Amino acid sequence: MKRIALFTLCFSLLTVLRAQTISLDSPDGNIRLTVRIADQISYSVHCDGKEVLTAEKIALRLADEALGEKPRLSSRKTCSVQEELTPVVPLKFSTVTNHYNELSLSFKGNYKIEFRAYDDGVAYRFITDRKSPLYVTGEDLSVRFPAAYTATLQQPGGFKTAYEEVYAQVATNEWRPEDKMAILPMLIDTHTDTKILISESDLADYPCMFFRGDGENGMCSLFPSVPLEFGEDGDRSLKIVKEADYIAETSGKRGFPWRYFVITTDDKQIIENTMTYKLAAKNQLADTSWIRPGQASWEWWNGATPYGPDVEFVSGFNLDTYKYFIDFAAKYGIEYIIMDEGWALSTRDPYTPNPDVDVHEIIRYGKEKNMGVFLWLTWLTVEKNFELFKTFEEWGVKGVKIDFMDKSDQWMVNYYEKVAREAAKHHLLVDFHGSFKPAGLEYAYPNVISYEGVRGMEQMGGCYPDNSLHLPFIRNAVGPMDYTPGAMISMQPDVYRADRPNSASIGTRAYQLALFVVFESGLQMLADNPTLYYRNADCTEFITRVPTTWDETIALEADAGQYIIVAKRKGENGS
Repeated sequence: MKRIALFTLCFSLLTVLRAQTISLDSPDGNIRLTVRIADQISYSVHCDGKEVLTAEKIALRLADEALGEKPRLSSRKTCSVQEELTPVVPLKFSTVTNHYNELSLSFKGNYKIEFRAYDDGVAYRFITDRKSPLYVTGEDLSVRFPAAYTATLQQPGGFKTAYEEVYAQVATNEWRPEDKMAILPMLIDTHTDTKILISESDLADYPCMFFRGDGENGMCSLFPSVPLEFGEDGDRSLKIVKEADYIAETSGKRGFPWRYFVITTDDKQIIENTMTYKLAAKNQLADTSWIRPGQASWEWWNGATPYGPDVEFVSGFNLDTYKYFIDFAAKYGIEYIIMDEGWALSTRDPYTPNPDVDVHEIIRYGKEKNMGVFLWLTWLTVEKNFELFKTFEEWGVKGVKIDFMDKSDQWMVNYYEKVAREAAKHHLLVDFHGSFKPAGLEYAYPNVISYEGVRGMEQMGGCYPDNSLHLPFIRNAVGPMDYTPGAMISMQPDVYRADRPNSASIGTRAYQLALFVVFESGLQMLADNPTLYYRNADCTEFITRVPTTWDETIALEADAGQYIIVAKRKGENGS
């Protein structure tokens, strides 16, 4: 027994001696990332000298091996980068400084892990250099917190989700494996003035990351599997009837998505962060001169039923109503109208317009008024009719609003990119509705100008300020957000009613006006009825003067989930 104990002690000491520890500091020195390489790879992050989290294990699991387990380090390299980036669609800044220190660790087996330390956070990703395709069966990110934190997050019932769940607050030490999973992004409050925003970027040919609690004051990653067979599920989606035992089949020579943590002791920094952009793939489009962000008048929320003394026609989903919307938009310099469900005779057929609507006349009339038209479609109809992008360009359509994806497996992530690429070929803008959060595609293909993936105003009484106050610090902090603001009837929860055409919002009128300044989207909708906008001309004139893109964003005061005061500048004029 003594010999066994002595051997065990010696083996343990040998393992400790063999382990390597490498640190990487942020440019300003306030954040330190410390990587430990032993039988597996882990790292810890300190902010202002205090540990804020530990990733106890990171690994990329393949069909026949796990990259990151029993790693053999072959080389390491560090560098410091400072560059100026110019986004095509500048939601926060027209110029972004990308300043970081990088540690690249190469391992035997033709893979490496890159770590970056920024002044406001850290990020890492796997990179492989293999000749054969990879079958990824999983990716491990096990995070442990040094104390009981509070996570503000959305918890769907499964991998099928529209990303519209109400935010919940969960104590990290009480989050168990059998509880609901969580989507990204999420915000962690350490209760020591430090906040941690978690998300991902450069997501391509790979599924979205989810998390579940581990029951031990931590959480671990999980991913949807690759769908292999689909079945009918109505006019706007397909159900998955067979899945693979892997999460991705992908190229052996590639970089995998960045996993990032914005870490700050100042909530204002969350508002100003541009981490998704700094980690995203570079712009893939040679010509972006045709990409025109702007505001849009939208008929679905208010039921396409304007009324009043100037409405001398039967309102509804018809030609006269849409011309009325165009006239309203033209009067206030609004760039687009969105034609939602009902413009086509069938949701399954994108080529046969509803004769009551006459989409061709609307496009012609809009062009006459210097207005562009977006057409709504289900993702399934697009997938079955992929040549529609060419047809829509010939019609004169300016953009598409694609809905009901509701999944984020590898197949669906690839669908987003396929749509973005084909739409760009035909100079069409894209608004993804029923979608997951932005994760970098919008910078590789800047014709993708907005995503939903938020509990926005279309939820009517289910959309209330207490929940929406989290959005600048979580959902909108990672990219553009199609919230559809602009209600002109304001109510309190105890008396709320959502009766079209007088749809209403919960909260005050001033709150609705502020959303156009605070919330960021390349396609910012005016969701209410032109009738009510005409009656409230002072509000309408304010809203339509607010830009959709900005040269500078400065958060003056902020408390996550409580309040935000922000100043923004476009050109020489601030808002």
